[in-house]
Amino acid sequence: MEKPKLIYKYESFSARSLQNLKSQILYFGSPRGFNYPYDCALKVTIEEPSIEDIESLRTDYCKRRDIPLHIRNEFKKSSNEVLKELVSRNAESVLEKHVQSFLDNKGITCFSERNDDLLMWSHYGGSYKGFCLEFSTELEPFTHLRKVKYSELMPRINAIEALMSDDFDQLIDLFLTKSKSWAYEKEWRCIHHVVGTNYKYETKALKGVYFGPDIEEDSLEIICLILKGQNPNVNFWQGRRSEDKFEVEFSQFNYMSHVEAKEKGFR
Repeated sequence: MEKPKLIYKYESFSARSLQNLKSQILYFGSPRGFNYPYDCALKVTIEEPSIEDIESLRTDYCKRRDIPLHIRNEFKKSSNEVLKELVSRNAESVLEKHVQSFLDNKGITCFSERNDDLLMWSHYGGSYKGFCLEFSTELEPFTHLRKVKYSELMPRINAIEALMSDDFDQLIDLFLTKSKSWAYEKEWRCIHHVVGTNYKYETKALKGVYFGPDIEEDSLEIICLILKGQNPNVNFWQGRRSEDKFEVEFSQFNYMSHVEAKEKGFR
């Protein structure tokens, strides 16, 4: 799936967001910390295995020398119906352990395709008093973005496929599936193999900063001063409420500090 060329991260104005901005840090937190119910489809739902699935599993298990002989013999003599019941009963427990391991060990950070959504500014942009960072997806870690899917139903896991290949990447779908109620977010996520990681991105990955229409002047200036000192190529955009549409509009501006302005005779 083709990624957007630019991706956005909404921030409230806080000591933590300023520290992360200064240090060029993205924080990968546990999905356990997500705020909303059904943010992720964390309940494992197993697809009922077909007879073909069971036969494939039987063949695979009977060949594997890493499985105890008595278990292989049990697979050989058991009927398909017995195996289907056995797999269905135990697969959920096995997969649930992998889900808990993901929650304990993996970190996630979230982005949006949009920088102008009213609800996003309200929920994540400090009620219009925060800011929104614009990143290029051509650099790490944004090259590994995964698109969030929106659905009315929870994803179903093919337990046979996971057990046969010992590959539980299907479970990632649980952390990339949300209710259609959240579709307006147009969200993408990046997953890190270590939870709680502060990932330092390249300076040139940050392309712009969009300021909420209600951000305080001092807050805006603090952010501009931070970035002018370490990334002078970042573009600044001031947000304002449209007078004829329900949306936030942005206009680009050039920031000049008080010292610069005084030296040039503007103040």
